[in-house]
Amino acid sequence: MRVSHEFPPVFDENSKVLILGSIPSVKSREVGFYYMHPQNRFWPVLENVFQEKIDDKKEFCLRHHIALWDTCESCEITSSSDASIKKIVPNDLSIIFRKASIRQIFTTGKKAHEIYQKYLYPIYKKEDICLSSTSPANARKTLDDLTKEYQIITKFL
Repeated sequence: MRVSHEFPPVFDENSKVLILGSIPSVKSREVGFYYMHPQNRFWPVLENVFQEKIDDKKEFCLRHHIALWDTCESCEITSSSDASIKKIVPNDLSIIFRKASIRQIFTTGKKAHEIYQKYLYPIYKKEDICLSSTSPANARKTLDDLTKEYQIITKFL
């Protein structure tokens, strides 16, 4: 099924890091916001990293100078399976780069990293740091493992 990214990036002129996924999951597309599958550990990881409860996700990101978006503007995907992604149209990251001084780009998972390297790095020439996926499909990483890994984000804020 062909899927288009239907909600905007989260960022403002104070954003310092950009976290890119691949394309929103089915649940995220239903809700209209990032990392909304109930078993996805993205938000619990950030709660641990910043040692605070997140009530308003967008406000939290902006207050901590975090921009969120995805590498794909559209693609073919089966359900929420990154492994099935094909026929990619990448997002135009210049929308963010024109307004914010991004110090570091992070990709969440191997597929987001692959897409970034193939389609976006050649345009923007900004290296990304690939972080492990917080998806429930990545069961071999514990919440503690992910929290330790995601601590690196704070070095760029």
